[in-house]
Amino acid sequence: MNNSWCTAEQCPCDVSVDDLFKIGIGPSSSHTVGPMRAARAFVDELAGLPGRPRPHRVSVRLLGALGATGVGHGTPDAVIAGLRGWRSEDCDPLLVRGQWDRLAEDPWVRSPAGPLLLRPEDVRLDPKDRSAGHPNAIDIAAYDGDGRPLLLRRYLSVGGGTVLMEGEHQAGSRRAIPWHFGSFVELVEICERHSMTIDEVVRQNEEARGRRPDDHLVRVWGVMNAAIERGASASDSILPGSLALRRRAPRLTAAVTGGAPVAVSELSRLHAAAMAVSEENAAGRRVATAPTNGAAGIIPAVVDFYLRSAGAGAQGAVGMLLTASAIGAIVKAGASVSGAEIGCQGEVGTACAMAAGALCSALGGTPAQVGKAAEIGIEHHLGLTCDPVAGLVQVPCIERNAIAAVTAVQAAMLTLAEGEPRNRVSLDTAVTTMAQVGADMHAKYKETSLGGLAANVPVC
Repeated sequence: MNNSWCTAEQCPCDVSVDDLFKIGIGPSSSHTVGPMRAARAFVDELAGLPGRPRPHRVSVRLLGALGATGVGHGTPDAVIAGLRGWRSEDCDPLLVRGQWDRLAEDPWVRSPAGPLLLRPEDVRLDPKDRSAGHPNAIDIAAYDGDGRPLLLRRYLSVGGGTVLMEGEHQAGSRRAIPWHFGSFVELVEICERHSMTIDEVVRQNEEARGRRPDDHLVRVWGVMNAAIERGASASDSILPGSLALRRRAPRLTAAVTGGAPVAVSELSRLHAAAMAVSEENAAGRRVATAPTNGAAGIIPAVVDFYLRSAGAGAQGAVGMLLTASAIGAIVKAGASVSGAEIGCQGEVGTACAMAAGALCSALGGTPAQVGKAAEIGIEHHLGLTCDPVAGLVQVPCIERNAIAAVTAVQAAMLTLAEGEPRNRVSLDTAVTTMAQVGADMHAKYKETSLGGLAANVPVC
């Protein structure tokens, strides 16, 4: 089955490495990073309006899933940080938390467009008002001193920190690239015909667009590795939020390094690394989307597993991330990586597939084997709901990252052990199925905290 999603709007080979691996802050790429980027884009546009009256006041509405879990995901804080002109990739994460509460003391936001009045009540959560364009929508409006509107914009946070204005299509660069593929089958055909690996195809396409993918991914891996190290040694034992959830990565890391049996040690190291990043994300600290924040611990844990076992350096991480980006691009074009759109199968399922394929390639697997490993990662997450308890990216999200990291390693190992048997389910078929399952899934299981564990686990 040769599915091809290469359309006028988006093709897998148009999804860049930067789209999948963004440096940002927790706890959510769609609910924190995306809204911050949207608000920053708004004030930049406001500052550039020609011959405009001076803006005086702004208002914000968080629609759909952003309104439903916005407080737990830190969305109001992120929007205000973006209005101040802060960027998720280099702001101080500790300064972002509490921005909404501080408006009660000082309702003036110092923005690139000048001081803007934003009272706490001017940030509204409207979970029942949904945009037809995407479940994650945000309205931002600016007014002059007489209350006349100066600029009105609706942004869609479509997953992984990517933001579009409503009506805008997520098209990639149309600059000439050497390798066009609309499905994984087509990508494998390119690799086999030209004796290339998947990471080489991605690198050449990125370089043809004038990008420096290796430089970007070295920085991304640095952020991922730093998150593992911080999370493994964190001294703040309780994560923010109403669950008062205890960090587990520091204790698990200490147990692993204290002389656990080898088999237990390797398994637990994967658990610990994935949970360390996920707990840092839950605490609102610096992480990288992979391809989202809710799934940010899976790929770093698997890359760390490979680098330790192979004695490889940062360049080994770059190769894995390039391979992973091809898989993520195919999922993003053929289905979605947004939990609000298709459930957690699009976040954790995609990250597991990306990590499994990347590890398979790093261990010498062929492009066809990479696809098989990635398909296993998706297949066993189909239908996974997004049901964060109390609207926090903690339960079941943190544990899901740990289990999915192990699944990714198992998928790669199983694929390599079996050699090159015919795969009855292709990666392309699994991606199409993910999209169909997501379309059928009830909205209460898509990052609204209205169903699943979120509806059944009491919050004291």
